[in-house]
Amino acid sequence: MQPDKIIKDRETRKMNSYASTIITASALALFALLNFSTVPLVRAASAPTRVDTHDELYEKAKKEGGKLNLYASLSANSIEVIFPASMKRFPDIAVDHTDATGDKLIARIVAEGRGGRVIADTFGGGLTYISQMAEQKLVEPLAIPEAAAYPTHFKTDVWIATDTQYFIIGWNTNWVKKGEEPKGFEDLANPKWKGSLMGEARDYQLLLGLAKAKYKSDDKAIDLVKRIALNQVEFHRGHSQLIEFLVAGQRPVCFTCYAHQFPPRMKKGAPIAPLLSAGVGEIGGSVGVLKGAPHPNTALLWARWVASEEGQRVFARAGETPTHPNIEPVDKVRPANAYMLGQDDVKEFPKYEKIWKEIFKLR
Repeated sequence: MQPDKIIKDRETRKMNSYASTIITASALALFALLNFSTVPLVRAASAPTRVDTHDELYEKAKKEGGKLNLYASLSANSIEVIFPASMKRFPDIAVDHTDATGDKLIARIVAEGRGGRVIADTFGGGLTYISQMAEQKLVEPLAIPEAAAYPTHFKTDVWIATDTQYFIIGWNTNWVKKGEEPKGFEDLANPKWKGSLMGEARDYQLLLGLAKAKYKSDDKAIDLVKRIALNQVEFHRGHSQLIEFLVAGQRPVCFTCYAHQFPPRMKKGAPIAPLLSAGVGEIGGSVGVLKGAPHPNTALLWARWVASEEGQRVFARAGETPTHPNIEPVDKVRPANAYMLGQDDVKEFPKYEKIWKEIFKLR
């Protein structure tokens, strides 16, 4: 190779090496700049947002006029216990309570919305009704720290359950002697109970719970309920009426009574007894914040308080069965085997309601 050619090749390699070094160094510098400049951004994005305490939120709520418009289905005892406890905790917040069945409350909310008004701040109702509120997009997202303690089947991104209720068997002890009581739902198919059973006409959830949770078979559950129907069940509308008829001895056995309605009456000497070995459970109460609520901070304060351990203890004192895993009801009302219904079962309600009505020949 000629000398000048060799020199030229050496210079070319040197220049290439030098350029490569510059490019590599530049790339490393750029990488370092990007890498280290994004660290604070990542940390900032992952840093938890500070949440107001109940007392801080209370101060904000007071500036909204000191009023909560609550649309909720509540028992008389809950009204007598929960509202005074709320007023004691937050004395400058008055609760304006509109009480009705869940379907009527939803119809009212829809009618008010069509008229261009949102009056309710919060809504409370059973699983069927709070699910309808969510489906119609009438409630706001509810991201509250208190929800973290709850199992997934007791909450969604727009509501949280406040209490549960259980469909169980109960009897009048003047009619049914000790040792003769039914031991489970299967016993109610025995012809000896013909003309002795009563229930609530709308309690198709019992059939759903038996099918999905107890038997895991529609056929087995439907067969059992059909055999129970042969015993000529008498139906009444409303569980408060149903339990009072049981106390009065109108019929010896109820097979869709609410478990929580037994203890207060038994303490007063009522001749009734519950079967707590098994029952079908569902969400009995909930809380959701209305879209466009006139008092948003007050609504949020109410939702957070009723979902907190403090609020759940008040629900327990009111005779409700709290959903918070750390709070037990005052009286033993949770069945040993509770076949719980959840959000995923709501879509099945129409199917089982239809079957239930067909079996018992209900309109």
